[in-house]
Amino acid sequence: MRMTNMLHFTENHRFRTVRAFSLSPLDQKVLSCLYQPMIGAVAIGLYYTLFHQLPADRAGTSALEHQRKLFLALELEPGERGRKFLAEQASKLEAIGLMQTYRKYVQDLDDYIYEYELLAPQVPAEFFKNQHLTLLLRDKIGKHAVLALREEMLPADVAEIGSATAENLSMPFYELFRLNTQVIDLELEQAQYETAASRPAAEQQAQGINVKGFSYAEIIMRFPKESVNRGHVERLKFNQEQLTKLNFFAKKYGLTLGETCRLLDEDGAFDADGQLSEDFLQRRASLVYRQDKKRSEDRERLLARMNSAAEDEQSKTPRAVEMEFYLEVPDIFQGECNQHQYNYILRNEPYTYLLEKIFSKGTVPDGLLDVFTKIDLNYGLSEEVINVMIHFIYVNKRSWAKSSLESTASDMLGKQVQTFEQAVHYVRDANRYKEKPRGGRLGGASSAPGASSGKGRVNQKPVIPIVQNREGVRELTKDEREQMQSIIRKLGGSLKL
Repeated sequence: MRMTNMLHFTENHRFRTVRAFSLSPLDQKVLSCLYQPMIGAVAIGLYYTLFHQLPADRAGTSALEHQRKLFLALELEPGERGRKFLAEQASKLEAIGLMQTYRKYVQDLDDYIYEYELLAPQVPAEFFKNQHLTLLLRDKIGKHAVLALREEMLPADVAEIGSATAENLSMPFYELFRLNTQVIDLELEQAQYETAASRPAAEQQAQGINVKGFSYAEIIMRFPKESVNRGHVERLKFNQEQLTKLNFFAKKYGLTLGETCRLLDEDGAFDADGQLSEDFLQRRASLVYRQDKKRSEDRERLLARMNSAAEDEQSKTPRAVEMEFYLEVPDIFQGECNQHQYNYILRNEPYTYLLEKIFSKGTVPDGLLDVFTKIDLNYGLSEEVINVMIHFIYVNKRSWAKSSLESTASDMLGKQVQTFEQAVHYVRDANRYKEKPRGGRLGGASSAPGASSGKGRVNQKPVIPIVQNREGVRELTKDEREQMQSIIRKLGGSLKL
């Protein structure tokens, strides 16, 4: 039991006992013969005292009692000496795995209570497999006494039977019983959920259940006492909402307990009212997350370079490309290789070779190499997929900027492009989408009635011809004008030409 201040552990504090087992006669013999020689009779007496806070035929949690009851049961004086002695005995039980101690702050009581969770003693077979317990018992009672206890509690098997082959005749559960899984009992499910939620935090963590996050006790123990923000952090003990928000940020950005305390220690972590500055914490936590991510990526790239340098490149088996997945040879490779050779290069050569060919007039820029190294080692795209990606960027005259490259790589990752064939399909689909006519523009190829718009919808607007100015228009003759005027008069018009 780690206690720095004995005033926090007095006979006036209340406690309760938690246990999920009962002691059998074998357990009692193990306690008296194996555990008691290691930690002493007083510690075992404390164990039995805590055990009997609940009836022997029950399991669960006992009622709250003052620790004065423990002092009186063990004949300890209610003072500093008695407190230290009780804490020492509890530490012995904790060290050998018979008890776990928790201190909980109860806001309604405005005080701490102590929770002693008792653990069952190990059975003899498990005890003697535990090396540090066996060695501790040897140091206390001697080697020969340990061997004698082992022979007494674990009698040797008969030699004739021990060498025989065993056949398992046990009946499995589902061969004998059939459960009705069609009916859902909501009341039973709710009861099981509430029982699981009431289990101790240590048991939930041992079974992989994620609890709330960093507790106030964990934060305040790591937080510097001389900090200006110490008072604000201490007030988190009474503000569960603020503590929940802090744990949300820590989980969102993967912060450790030390990083969380460092953020709370910075100027601006709390506003003038002592409340958490959420915008500040979000910005700084995001910055820490990105820095950690960059360091981990750099570390991965370094390790990958070291591993790749140790590999024998000659051991790689060349792979051929089927003709249906051939890509056209770009202009820069014309005259140097045919289509078969070019696709062989895409499938088998490293992407650095392809980049050096494209940037043949000079060295490949370092920034570009860093981007492709990140795509290779951190994103996990294979060499052949990266080569097809370089072909796609060069042939379509796309930008070599970092944002453009990472956008293409992210798109390929999101579409689960992992092989050369999948990368070729990706390039062909992208080119097909690019060549698709876009409707809705004047003078475009899709201006005809019934043409599709750029988003795949049919153009509902009628195509109206536009009157255009034409030069060299012929003048009407006198007879033609008179003929038109007669037609207008018959129609009831009064236009004069």
